[in-house]
This record gives sequence, structure tokens and C-alpha cells, in this order.
Amino acid sequence: MKSQLEEILNKVHKGKLTPKKALKALKDYPYQDLIFAKIDHHRELRRGFPEIIYGQGKTEEQILKISQEILKKGSNLLITKVDSHIYEKIKKKIPEVCYNSQAKTIYLKKQKPPQGRGKIVVITAGTSDIPIAEEAAITCDILGNEVEKIYDIGVAGLHRVFGEYEKIKHARVIIIAAGMEGALPSVIAGITNIPIIAVPTSVGYGASLNGLAALLAMLNSCPGGVGVVNIDNGFGAAYLASLINHL
Repeated sequence: MKSQLEEILNKVHKGKLTPKKALKALKDYPYQDLIFAKIDHHRELRRGFPEIIYGQGKTEEQILKISQEILKKGSNLLITKVDSHIYEKIKKKIPEVCYNSQAKTIYLKKQKPPQGRGKIVVITAGTSDIPIAEEAAITCDILGNEVEKIYDIGVAGLHRVFGEYEKIKHARVIIIAAGMEGALPSVIAGITNIPIIAVPTSVGYGASLNGLAALLAMLNSCPGGVGVVNIDNGFGAAYLASLINHL
């Protein structure tokens, strides 16, 4: 996959585009100033992936405008943490977009990204953790990774882990979303040699403190090899997993 910037520079090099026209085409690099947002179109060339929109706290109009400008550059679109009414608004202007209601994620794959070297396995401790896992899975997919999902194998029924062990051990990276006491990443880290990215979720009764208990448990993981992202940050886990999988 070539970014629009790479294509412009290639055309200049081959004499297919004059410097004047190239300058006009590159006017929005390294970023495009929309006043309310500065879209980093250079990010795809710099980091390998285009800018991703965090939807929470933004207006419908802001999300729509940013989305349109990202798509104009030929990049894939990913918007996280958005409710269905935002999706309906975006879809009226960009009919091709898709929406995962569990993940609260809007996405559109305009071009095939560079593929990762292995498989990312996304696991949840419980069914209630699936929305965050779905956010991670969609993000992994749009960033160019093969994804396998294994849901509801938490420590309340530990034998379920070993029923999925053949799938787990062939992963290149593992993402685990867990609430309550957040124990599952430690369990799986103790039986594999695969990098694990743990995602604490805000699932659990009062003393779980909206995911803080799981976060602290994961940070104190005994086996080693467990990295931890913020509470409910499926996107962050997926981005890191994708970087590892593309090394």
C-alpha cells in the first residue's frame, strides 16, 4: 500500500508531475488545519498507519469533516468510541462505512494495508468483555493483521483455556480483555512464550472500581511478558499488537 504522499513523490521523480502541481497536491502535508482539528496526513508515511479518530467528545459535524478529509487522501478510516446515532449521520454522507455496535466503532477499508507476519489472537475472560475485544479485533484487522477471536475463557472455568490452547499457542501476539480481578493474562502468560497485551475492562461489581482493580492486578502480573494498556483501551492494545506483528 502506498500513501498519497508516496504516490505524488514518485510521480515527481518520474517526471509525470510538475513541481508546481506537486506543491499544490502536498499543501495539506504534514498536517491539514481545520481550525478545530489538525489532521496528521503525514502519519501514515511516518508510522505505517493513518490517523485514527477518537470519537468520544467530538461533535457529529467534526467527526464527519475529519472522516471526509482522511478518505480524500486514500487512507482507511477508523473511528472509535462512537454511538449509533453518529454512525447514522456519517453513513448519510459516506454510505460505504460499516459499524460494529458492540465495539462502537465505525470503519471503512479503502485499500489493503501491509500484512502482519503472524496471527493476533484476541481473548476475553467473559462475555461482558467482548465490546472492548471487538474494538481491538476491528482495529487489528484494519491495520493489516490476521485475527482470531476466543471469547469467554476466564478463570471462573479455567479448563476452558486448555480447550483453546492449540489456537492460543500459534499466536504471534495475544490481546486479553478482562474485568473483575483481571487474572486471565497472568494465567495465559504462565503457559506461553508469546507477548501478551492485557486490557483491563470496566466490568465487575463495586470493588472492581470500574476497571481499576483489574488494571492493578495486570500491572502486578507475576509470570512476566505482560504489557498493560489503559482501562477499556481495546484500540491501544490493537495498535501495539499490530506494531509487534509487523516487525
